[in-house]
Amino acid sequence: MSSKPELLANAFIDHLTYERRLSPLTCASYARDIRILLNYLSNGDLEQVQVANIRQMIAQSHGKGLSPKSLTRMLSAWRGFYHYLIRDHHFRLNPCTGVRVPKSAQKLPHVLSPDETAQLLNFAPNDALAARDSAMFELFYSSGLRLAELTQLKPVDVNFEEGTVRVLGKGGKTRIVPVGEQALQALKLWLEQRTYLLQPGVTALFLSHRGVAISGRTIAYRLKQRGKLQGLHQNVHPHILRHSFASHVLQSSGDLRAVQEMLGHAQITSTQVYTHLDFQHLAKVYDSAHPRAKRKAES
Repeated sequence: MSSKPELLANAFIDHLTYERRLSPLTCASYARDIRILLNYLSNGDLEQVQVANIRQMIAQSHGKGLSPKSLTRMLSAWRGFYHYLIRDHHFRLNPCTGVRVPKSAQKLPHVLSPDETAQLLNFAPNDALAARDSAMFELFYSSGLRLAELTQLKPVDVNFEEGTVRVLGKGGKTRIVPVGEQALQALKLWLEQRTYLLQPGVTALFLSHRGVAISGRTIAYRLKQRGKLQGLHQNVHPHILRHSFASHVLQSSGDLRAVQEMLGHAQITSTQVYTHLDFQHLAKVYDSAHPRAKRKAES
């Protein structure tokens, strides 16, 4: 039964192709991953493979430079293969159960420096749409909002007396976030212009040129174009202002819990990524300022 791994592998691919009706590309990917498993087998017996063998295979593949993403896909294929063998060919155990791949290096979010942020936001609105853009971009940076959160705002959500905005975040959770003075002034200017664009029955705070709720895609496009107009040589998108808000507030205050609350993160681990950005900033300052940080030129 387990002495014919090639036949079992072919049967599994047939199962994926004709029963589960997966795409040819997906089936070919599974076939490649299963081939890697078969090539590792010294005795050719799939049923004798143990958890330790799977871990060793993953470790060896990782050592050869296979990325965590590729390892995850490969392990998933092997796990699915053994699940099939248990169900249809009376295998007893799945040796892939409980095995994990090495974690990929965490990609840090890109942020604007305070000077770059000022460069982006310092423009004088010359019409209603520019006033709207100024209010949107100032609010993104002032309060660290997500794009979806911004598009759902209504005028009643902004409390000018208290300097706050009520935000509907992920999972339907509402939070109150501070709004800075410059953002409040930009919002007041926009609300004066909003009246002339507003269509009956529309409750959105930010409107398109047609007087209806502006879409997230339009906001992202306007922000990208504003970045180019302001001379920033990088892709400026809504989330970069959220990242910049978090990074700058954390650098100034060091209060991780407060930043977590303002961002609406359910887990502190989501916010901790900004501590790495803060460390990078401090490391650069140290390297440029500390008299013993720089290596002496080789003689």
